[in-house]
Amino acid sequence: MPFGEGYATPRELDENDIRQVIAQFAASAGRAKWPERLPLLIRLSATDWVEGGWNVEETVELCRQLKALGVDLVDVSSAGLLPTAVIPISPGFQTEFAARVRREAGIVSAAVGLITAPAQADHVVRSGQAVLVLLGRELLRDPYWPLHAVQALGQATIWPQQYLRAAPAGSTGR
Repeated sequence: MPFGEGYATPRELDENDIRQVIAQFAASAGRAKWPERLPLLIRLSATDWVEGGWNVEETVELCRQLKALGVDLVDVSSAGLLPTAVIPISPGFQTEFAARVRREAGIVSAAVGLITAPAQADHVVRSGQAVLVLLGRELLRDPYWPLHAVQALGQATIWPQQYLRAAPAGSTGR
């Protein structure tokens, strides 16, 4: 069935397709090689926004189990699996999920979800909602967002030598 009106109808996987997907996941894991010195991160949807569906309490419990298995950080998002899901989209609408995972599961979390302004990202970290803010669409809109954030927050940064000619006056390079 299509996801919703205007979406393509997906094709059912046959046994060969399923074997191929499994092989691709195995190959991906092999390329990742998570030795002890590298962090293990996972991205989870804290809720699917559907009555009776997956919820943040279940996510917190899962994160407790993941911590015990050696996961270092949970990137906490949310899902839009059904076209009828009512998602209260607003700036930072998913940050409370990251805060609950961090607070209640005792695992390091990262926040996502319409975090677009440097002051907003700074607040998420400083207030303890998450230890890290991950950006996706905002970096597609503005690939120089990190440099703009440094300026907006009044912080100093060292520009790569090859970009120094484009840096604001007074910037230093390395």
